[in-house]
Amino acid sequence: MEFHCATEMNGNVPAVTKLSKCIDTKNDDLRKEEKDSKEEEYSTKLSCIEKAYRTVLSELGENTEREGLLRTPLRAAKAMQFLTKGYQETTQAILNDAIFDENHEEVVIVKDIDLFSLCEHHLVPFFGKAHIAYLPNKKVVGLSKLARIVEIFSRRLQVQERLTKQIATAINEALEPAGVAVVIEAAHMCMVMRGVQKMNAKTVTSVMLGTFQKDPKIREEFLSLTLGK
Repeated sequence: MEFHCATEMNGNVPAVTKLSKCIDTKNDDLRKEEKDSKEEEYSTKLSCIEKAYRTVLSELGENTEREGLLRTPLRAAKAMQFLTKGYQETTQAILNDAIFDENHEEVVIVKDIDLFSLCEHHLVPFFGKAHIAYLPNKKVVGLSKLARIVEIFSRRLQVQERLTKQIATAINEALEPAGVAVVIEAAHMCMVMRGVQKMNAKTVTSVMLGTFQKDPKIREEFLSLTLGK
């Protein structure tokens, strides 16, 4: 108390306050440096992807200097970075502070989660719905986070089988539930626009973990509520 009174009377700033301000300034500088570094890395990668698209267009026989294509390589590069932004994201980051202790022992289902991804074989889209269920083991997660997990893994170059497994595994590792179930229904442009060109073909994949794998009754309940089977 005497120290604070003395510093107030003398008009001096306490050493603790000076140190705190110094630390805050240093942290701000470090954050700015990190941000600048990330922006520089983003800009460099964007430039490289833009050049690659320009080369592709030229090799296809297009004139990249004509008005309609002048900015197409840059737009395509930005689009590709957005469509694959899942490489820069982690489930740990998005689930931070979103897992709660809760004495709930019934199945939680989030269905009809829209997903859009790129087939890694031809770099053309596939899109559809994801249905997720888990059986809590004293822990629940914010419902929107399940959709975010789908977004993280779908915004990468994918095959549907692996995407389904990655979503289920991420939820299983984060929540340690009694069981996890994931079903994805999707249409693949590599089947619609090229190849066999089957307009109405739809691919369904599933992964069942824990109770959903072992207990036919709870598995059938999930499939009935999501797929109507």
